Amino acid sequence: MSSLLSSSSAWSRGGGSAVDGAGAGAGAGAGAGDGDKLGTRATHPLPPDITVRLLQDNGFAKVKLFEADDLALRALGRSGIQVMLGIPNEYLVPLASSVRVAEQWVMQNVSYYISKFGVDIRYVAVGNEPFLKTYKSLYQQTTFPALQNIQAALIKAGLGRQVHATVPLNADVYETSTGVPSGGDFRADIRDLMISIVGFLQNNGAPVAINIYPFLSLYADPHFPINYAFFGGGAARWSTGV
Repeated sequence: MSSLLSSSSAWSRGGGSAVDGAGAGAGAGAGAGDGDKLGTRATHPLPPDITVRLLQDNGFAKVKLFEADDLALRALGRSGIQVMLGIPNEYLVPLASSVRVAEQWVMQNVSYYISKFGVDIRYVAVGNEPFLKTYKSLYQQTTFPALQNIQAALIKAGLGRQVHATVPLNADVYETSTGVPSGGDFRADIRDLMISIVGFLQNNGAPVAINIYPFLSLYADPHFPINYAFFGGGAARWSTGV
């Protein structure tokens, strides 16, 4: 359990939708609302202070950490960069089973870095794409309770207005038989669960976070707009009017 409770060494609000494209905004000239994902599992990782400087120099205002990495969090302190702090899927079971475990995680990984290093943590990402089809039903029983316990722990720590818990979801939580997003619904096997989660997020002023990967759409369809796939500003907007 100690590996869960201590830091490892490895976004609209109010029920809105925060769409997190992998590598979104990457490249020079990123706008003030652009963010990036920061992973720590690499063969040749950059020192965290250099990584943070690169983010600042390229105009990134937000970053997502996939886990509570001590060095990365320290480097992000007072950097002006907003942080979404992730919790790996393997922690969902203990977090779902005990509010006390959630309280300890928040104390050691959220409260500590906010108060001591001035890290601007805005969101806690509970799991990562836990309802991905390839996981089958592995995390369906633990994700929502873990989300509830983390949010309760944030409130108890006095951070309920400052930090919100959410669950980053893969776009496959949604399906449509027509190919038109406005004509779809949540997947049948998780529909009731998703409605409960979305309602909980709305009640707590947290975003619904969806990971989308436009470059995969480009890979599958050579006619997919390149500007859209790589977040270029010249991509035309398409709407069915529905």
